Amino acid sequence: MKLVDQFKKGLSAPICLTWEWTYACNLSCTHCLSSSGRRDPKELTTAEIKAVIDELQRMQVFYVNIGGGEPTVRPDFWELMHYAVTHDVGVKFSTNGLRITPLRARQLVATDYVDVQISLDGATREVNDAVRGPGSYDTAIAAMANLADAGFAGFKVSVVMTRQNVPQLGEFKAIADRYGAQLRITRLRPSGRGADVWDDLHPTQGQQRQIYDWLVRHGDNVLTGDSFFHLNALGSTSLPGLNLCGAGRVVCLIDPVGDVYACPFAIHDAFLAGNVREAGFGRVWRESPLFAQLREPQSAGACASCGEYDACQGGCMAAKFFTGLPLAGPDPECVKGNAPTTGLAIPAQGKDHSHRKRVALGMPSVPAKPCDPSPLAVR
Repeated sequence: MKLVDQFKKGLSAPICLTWEWTYACNLSCTHCLSSSGRRDPKELTTAEIKAVIDELQRMQVFYVNIGGGEPTVRPDFWELMHYAVTHDVGVKFSTNGLRITPLRARQLVATDYVDVQISLDGATREVNDAVRGPGSYDTAIAAMANLADAGFAGFKVSVVMTRQNVPQLGEFKAIADRYGAQLRITRLRPSGRGADVWDDLHPTQGQQRQIYDWLVRHGDNVLTGDSFFHLNALGSTSLPGLNLCGAGRVVCLIDPVGDVYACPFAIHDAFLAGNVREAGFGRVWRESPLFAQLREPQSAGACASCGEYDACQGGCMAAKFFTGLPLAGPDPECVKGNAPTTGLAIPAQGKDHSHRKRVALGMPSVPAKPCDPSPLAVR
């Protein structure tokens, strides 16, 4: 059996587990797929997260992608990171750079099985801050400098591709090279607050070709998170990565309150498989009816008659769902133009933890009370 066919049937443990430790965030990025901002008072406690880590160790999950929100605003973040790596679960965490001080950078260099992704959505301050908020470009660049100065080689610069930053692909690569980092580009999805800006931010058809051509020329040392397999229909050269929607098969997400979703880009009840508080993660992964359904052979639907289906596999499930398209059918960014554009019933978004008002960069000096409406409230 080919490896990709085994992946389609699901594995005994996820290869890529995304785990959001908090919805709290000092930023209000316009495209945030989890609509983060305010902390959820029901988020998993330190002890509950450690219990899940213990379970992941038993399942031999070798690493997790930690995100948020901004995960480093949890007061127990560094404790939990240390607990994971000392229990054989590597950590790759995504951050806007807020807490990557020179001291923390040196500590990260001295810690095994940890990787860091700094989020940057513009190669210039103007483009980045329009999406991520004033001051966020400088914060990210300062974090990169701190990591580079500490000797952390190969950390990631993570970019969500938008209509405004596609022309900056070369500049992003230059920034990553300057700090001894690796560029990682991912696809914009119309979920969370991303649904509100989808029409304005998602790349045009011409820019889809530009991304594909750039990756063909420069993609050998650029990570994509398997975001762009829908672009494979553009040419005879397949982009590196898994040409497959791995939702519920090899990937999934745990959110801050312990809910398990089939896809990190689809935080919605339609893709909710269970909760770690109620069943434990392993049981959800093995026994969820939703995951069992996703591991069955999937229909190509309207894509069956397209000669490029084997190349693109119909594209992204989350992108289709949140634009009102049938899951068995073409991606909304289908490069052949086969996706319908009218008469679509757009589903309501899921959880929303957005700030009720704009907050400044930085953190409160005194932890807020648990009942405090502050977006950064901690226990």
